[in-house]
Amino acid sequence: MPRGLVELYGLLAVLIVLVPEWLASGALASFQDPAEDSQLPAPAAAWRRVPELLLAALSFAQLRQLARQERLWGYSRQRRDELSERLLKRLRQRR
Repeated sequence: MPRGLVELYGLLAVLIVLVPEWLASGALASFQDPAEDSQLPAPAAAWRRVPELLLAALSFAQLRQLARQERLWGYSRQRRDELSERLLKRLRQRR
């Protein structure tokens, strides 16, 4: 392809994709009222409080460490989804 055509496509990509994204993020930021209280909990608090979110944020090594702390037997040979399911059951029981 000719170099000029490639540069034209690059310019069109910037104009069509990046500029509208930039404008939309600026518009959304201007609509938020910082003085108004939000009905949603703070993200950091929700990630610690909701067990599903807590487990989703952990790496596989951290899941295994949590399983060891919770004294789940056989956790080392389980896949991530199986281990997450067992840990979720255990965390819900403790509530």
